[in-house]
Amino acid sequence: MTGDWLLCDFHIHTSRSDGRLSLPEIVDLYGEKGFDVISVTDHAVDGTFLESARASGERVPAIERENFDEYRETLWHEARRAWEKYDMLLIPGIELSNNTEKYHILGIDVKEYIDPSLSVERIIEEIHRQSGIAVACHPHTRAHDLTHSYLYLWERHERFAPLFDAWEVGNRDDLFNVVGLKKFNYIANSDFHEAWHVYSWKTLLRAEKNPEAVKQAIRRNSDVALHLFRKEKQMRG
Repeated sequence: MTGDWLLCDFHIHTSRSDGRLSLPEIVDLYGEKGFDVISVTDHAVDGTFLESARASGERVPAIERENFDEYRETLWHEARRAWEKYDMLLIPGIELSNNTEKYHILGIDVKEYIDPSLSVERIIEEIHRQSGIAVACHPHTRAHDLTHSYLYLWERHERFAPLFDAWEVGNRDDLFNVVGLKKFNYIANSDFHEAWHVYSWKTLLRAEKNPEAVKQAIRRNSDVALHLFRKEKQMRG
C-alpha cells in the first residue's frame, strides 16, 4: 500500500440537518486540527417519518430531494476551500436515515439523491451504482445515546455483511466489539453534531489523498486503524 497515514472522519453533521455548526465552521474546525479527510453526511430521512413528524408539528431538518443538488454544490464549494486552505479532502456524503424501520446508512461520495425509504439492499445497490461507499453506522447500542436504538442492521448482519463496504466499529465514544469479533471491514467516526464531538474515535487510513484512493482503502481495509483523537483537553458545553 502506498501513501501516508491519513486522519479521517466520515460521519459529520452540519446545521443543514441536526448539527450545531455550519459547514464553513466545520471545515475550519477540522482543518485547523490537522485532519486529512472528512466526509459531511447530513441526514436524509424516510418519508413516513417526515410526514408523521410534520403532522404533529415537529420540524425535522434534513436534506430532501428538492434541495439535494443545491446541498451538493455547497459541499463542493467548501471542498475547494478545504483543499486550498488546509490541504484537507472533503468528500460529500449523506446519512440515509430510515427512522421508521430503524436503520441508518452512510453513503460516502454519492452524487445523486437516494430515498431513505428504500430497503437496505436497494440503498446499498444505489450507493454502489454511484461508485460510493456504503457504511453501516452505529450498528449497535450506544452508551452515549440510550434513547435511540438502531439494531435493525445488526440483527440481520449475516444477511447484510456481504453488501456493506464497512461497519462503524467506533461511533463517538463507543466501541462495538461485536463488529470486531465478526472481523467485518471497519471504520470509526465521531457522528459529529457539536464542537466537542471532534474529540472522539477516528479512522487512520494509509492511502493517497484523493477520493478514489480513500474509497479503495476502506474497501480493502488492510491498512486501517482506530485512533482516539485527544489533542486537547475535551471541553463540553
